[in-house]
Amino acid sequence: MKNAVIVSGGNINTDFALRFLEKNTDENTSLIAADRGLEFFERTGLVPDLAVGDFDSLSENGKKFLQTLRNTEIIKLRPEKDDSDTQSAACAAMDRGAEKIIILGATGNRVDHLLANFGLLVLGKERGCRIILADPWNYIRLIESGTVLKRWEQFGKYVSFFSIGGDVPGLTLKGFKYPLNRHYLTASDSGLTVSNEIVEEEAVVEFEKGILLMLMTRD
Repeated sequence: MKNAVIVSGGNINTDFALRFLEKNTDENTSLIAADRGLEFFERTGLVPDLAVGDFDSLSENGKKFLQTLRNTEIIKLRPEKDDSDTQSAACAAMDRGAEKIIILGATGNRVDHLLANFGLLVLGKERGCRIILADPWNYIRLIESGTVLKRWEQFGKYVSFFSIGGDVPGLTLKGFKYPLNRHYLTASDSGLTVSNEIVEEEAVVEFEKGILLMLMTRD
């Protein structure tokens, strides 16, 4: 497993998810259902390669669908556990060699789950795997210093940056509407780096150290 897409149990826009899968998957991409994310597969007729969860929150149709999966690896978890179903699914993917994971359904009404999923981005970084969260309005990932962003490839109009787990000194933004030169970014001044825009064909992000979260967003 080199690339994986995890469908989690948060809010899923089916049309967006199907378009996203069509554009971002190939024969080397494994599809993973994280608990209630299995119901996306039941609705669309897609078959996951792996299903992870305690599955207690599945609808009756979802439970029946689970029973039909003959060629899907199923990891049944205890309801009382030390991590979320999405984290368990991400760890299972990384244990199988995933180098890039996209998670759909990672956002929704539960802010606690969203913050936990931000933590998965850091966990992926520690394990050498790029993890991305995506929904119809947001594309979220960590970036390294020296990252080049191509204007024609961006997800949405706006690009925002946040420090995660500590300060980010020396933040430099080139090719943006609001450039920065060696700014010391802290959590308390994160409003400074919200809703920037790429104005050149390529933009560059540089910083000295720390963990930088990037959100590409659209209205």
